[in-house]
Amino acid sequence: MQATSLRAVWPAILGLSVVFLVEMLDNSVLNVALPTIARDLNASASDLQWITTGYSLLFGGLMIAFGAIADRFGTRRVMLLGLGLFALASLAVLAVRTPGELVAVRAAVGITAAMTAPGTMALCFRLFDQENLLMRATAFISTVGLVGLAVGPTVGGLVIQVLPWQTLLVLNVPIALLAIVCIRSGIPADDPAQRNRAPMDLPGALLGTATIILALWTATLAVEDGWAQLAPWPAGAGALLCGAGFVMRERSTAHPMFDFALIRRPKVSAALAYQAALGLGMAVLTYSVTLQLQLVWGWSPAQAALGSLPQIIVMIAIGPFVEKIVERLGAHRAGVIGSAAAIGGLLTYALLGRYQYVWVAVALALTAAGMRVVMVIAAITVMRGLPEDQTSMGAALNDTSQEVAGSIGMAVTGTIVAAAISGSVTGIAADPHAFENAVTTATLALTAVCAALVVWAARRSSSPQLSLSATH
Repeated sequence: MQATSLRAVWPAILGLSVVFLVEMLDNSVLNVALPTIARDLNASASDLQWITTGYSLLFGGLMIAFGAIADRFGTRRVMLLGLGLFALASLAVLAVRTPGELVAVRAAVGITAAMTAPGTMALCFRLFDQENLLMRATAFISTVGLVGLAVGPTVGGLVIQVLPWQTLLVLNVPIALLAIVCIRSGIPADDPAQRNRAPMDLPGALLGTATIILALWTATLAVEDGWAQLAPWPAGAGALLCGAGFVMRERSTAHPMFDFALIRRPKVSAALAYQAALGLGMAVLTYSVTLQLQLVWGWSPAQAALGSLPQIIVMIAIGPFVEKIVERLGAHRAGVIGSAAAIGGLLTYALLGRYQYVWVAVALALTAAGMRVVMVIAAITVMRGLPEDQTSMGAALNDTSQEVAGSIGMAVTGTIVAAAISGSVTGIAADPHAFENAVTTATLALTAVCAALVVWAARRSSSPQLSLSATH
């Protein structure tokens, strides 16, 4: 029986919200403790790199594989198992004595977080049949995550002032336990009739996972080391080879992990194109704004953090109004207008952001408002466009498309900036105009790609017109 209000299923909404919250926190909260970790564990720069990227690589790379597993063995079951293992992996930080041990713990946390990620949206869809309630729940859950993203570094900084840095991971334990209790009590058990009965394609899962991890790692190496170094090239070649192998495997096997015919559906392909466009746009702002505020304009880290707040504030503030915007304009028109606002924000930053902070704030606000609307519409559309026995895969595909696009955007921006300045990012202060010109070039280039994706998605979804009704 479907719920008739969010209040009727508040334990489930609370559980799913805190799952998304902890995913957002784990992406950022530990970064503030890296200097302390380096001192306590005598960690090198390479160690710190693996501590931060080990989590994100495995989290982003394994979501699709765990989405496929959840569709076959039960989304709720995999979510609860993942939360339990996530708590144990986080608690293991208390035994860490060396940088290598911390890297292993972060990898385990990333793997277990990937187990829970696809279930957040998939289980939310299990609760509601009415589209307005589904949109309201999706907006609420994502708003909680954005609040965590906004306050994570601040909370982390306050915590390590009075407690050991290990506390930042140990705090995951009570959060995971709360989510387990809420989900067990608020979401019905998996219905065997709704599971994907196809055998699990293990070679396809391994090839797909390797492709994503290597692609993310290539982008990371390109940003940190530059293409002049050897490291990104073998990783990129490996990603291409694994990707080709994945496509060949999925097209030839009788039971593919993911049927490529599904992403040729107009609604699904349009929504994924919107998500990729947003990932590219978010990447250039994430990379450039903080560097500009600190290294070009001389702001302190605290001031730079405050300077980035318009994006988070607008995303949080507009959340409750997404449903009304879509109801008034229609999903198709709201998606187009939201995308136009995001592109307008990118153009504002590219052309005017170097002159005064007010233009940076306007750019952040416009992109945030547009992205917030489009994110919710695209996520729901991907889920509604796939069969019921592949909802976890749909949620994983939605998140992964944005994450991979974001990594590509970061690599492109970092490459263009590195080509314009000498040495590391600290060279920005020595030649700020070169940095500003490089950021303008990168932003305009990625904005052009974003616009092309948006135009293609709008055309793809306009006939038949994009709506949020189920089309299984």
